[in-house]
Amino acid sequence: MKIMKSLITSAILGTTLLAATAVSAHAPSQLEQAIAGEHRSAKNKARDEFRHPQQTLEFFGFKSTMTVVEIAPGGGWYTEVLAPALKGSGTFYGAHYPDTGEDNYYSKSRRKLEAKLASNTVFSEVKLTNFTPKVASEIAPASSADLVLTFRNLHNWGEEGVKQIFADAYKALKPGGVLGVVEHRMPSTQDFAKNSRSGYFPTQLTIDLAIAAGFKLAASSEINANPKDTADHPKGVWTLPPVYRLGDTDKAKYSAIGESDRMTLKFTKPAH
Repeated sequence: MKIMKSLITSAILGTTLLAATAVSAHAPSQLEQAIAGEHRSAKNKARDEFRHPQQTLEFFGFKSTMTVVEIAPGGGWYTEVLAPALKGSGTFYGAHYPDTGEDNYYSKSRRKLEAKLASNTVFSEVKLTNFTPKVASEIAPASSADLVLTFRNLHNWGEEGVKQIFADAYKALKPGGVLGVVEHRMPSTQDFAKNSRSGYFPTQLTIDLAIAAGFKLAASSEINANPKDTADHPKGVWTLPPVYRLGDTDKAKYSAIGESDRMTLKFTKPAH
C-alpha cells in the first residue's frame, strides 16, 4: 500500500512539474511583451500585419540582452518595441538626426522623438546619439553593438549616404555583429537613376554597398514581402498606406495592396 501511495504521489508530482514546465515554455518573452504592451497605440499595432516586428527581429537574431542600435528611428515605431524589449537586460541606442536648433525637418523630428521618449517610463533607458547622413558619425561606441538596425531609410540617404551609414554601422558593431536592413524594394527592372525619388531602393545596390563596407551577406528573408506592390505608383511608395499621398483618390485600390514590398537583409561583420 505504501509503495502504491508513493507511486501515485510521484505521478502527481511529475504531472505537476510537466504542467509547470509547459506554462513556463509558453510564457511570453520580453520581446513579445513589448509588442503587446499597452504603451503602443492601436494604430501602431495594426501595422504589425505589414511590419512583422517579432519575426523580423528574430530573423536578425535579436535577444533582450544585446546592445542594439536603431539608425534614424523617426517617429519611434520600432523604438516602441525595442526600448521595452531591451530595458533592464540590454542596451539601446537611438541614432537620430541632431537638433541643430533650426526650424527644419531634422531638428523637429529629433524633438518629437525626445518628447515621445519622455512620455513613458518604458523609454527611460534609451540612449540617443547623433548621426548625419554623408558625415562620419559615432552612432554607438566603437565595437560595442551586437545588432545595428535600420528600417525603411536607405531611400532617404542616397547611394553616398548609405555608403557612409554602413561604414558607421561597421565601426559600431562588435566582430561577428549583425547589420539588419529593411527597405522598400525597387524591382530589378526599374532604373534607380530615374526612380531614385520613388522611395524604393535596389536590393543589389544595398548588398554591394554593404559588402564594400566590409560586411558579408548572411541571409535574406521574404518576411516583409508584398507581391501586390508593383512599386510604380503616382506618388511613389507614399501612395500606399499608411501615408495615402493621393488622399481619397483610389484609396480602396491602394488599401487593397497594403504597405510596400520590402527587402529584409541580414549582414554580418566578420569575426576576425
